[in-house]
Amino acid sequence: MISVDSKKKENTGQCSNGGAEYAPKGDPEATNTHDFIGALDKVAPYGVYDVAEHTGWVDVGTDADTGEFAVESIRRWWTKIGRPCYPDATELLITAHGGGSNGSRLRLWQAEMAKRATETGLTITVCRLPPGTSKWNKIEHRMFSAITMNWRGRPLETHEVAVETIAASTTKTGLTIEAGLDMNTYDKRIKITDQQMRAFEASHL
Repeated sequence: MISVDSKKKENTGQCSNGGAEYAPKGDPEATNTHDFIGALDKVAPYGVYDVAEHTGWVDVGTDADTGEFAVESIRRWWTKIGRPCYPDATELLITAHGGGSNGSRLRLWQAEMAKRATETGLTITVCRLPPGTSKWNKIEHRMFSAITMNWRGRPLETHEVAVETIAASTTKTGLTIEAGLDMNTYDKRIKITDQQMRAFEASHL
């Protein structure tokens, strides 16, 4: 069972980051006055949290946060961590809220997830949290909160710094996180037509 979600996009470069962090007196970390000045770009972290193992995976994307990117992040988790950890697994249960790149009405997410189910041979079940309860999703308070605490007050100068900071996030309860950089391009214009959706539903009855 995994809990999935996308974290808010973060600026990279000498941009200020929320929160406070101790530094030598009189020698604070210098950042730009305005976030858009000097920002390299943004990163889009998509997380997968293994509820039983208390471990996480974050795919740090450098392009659009789309349904295709979300499913690719789950595929990467399964290839790198899930399959070695659960070699005999035949089913995968995913908990997610109803919006964002893994939205319940997002056809691209559904079509891409069906492809991955066929590719892996897993029976994949997705459970949605009710509207207004996205913070109940375990990944929010068990993993994303630890990442936010770890990089508070620090500028994410480069993509690599973002990945390394995420991977260095731990908790007293033993949370460990792996992270990787995803530099693929994801087209935001991909649309699944009604005809394609009917064919998709017919093939998966």
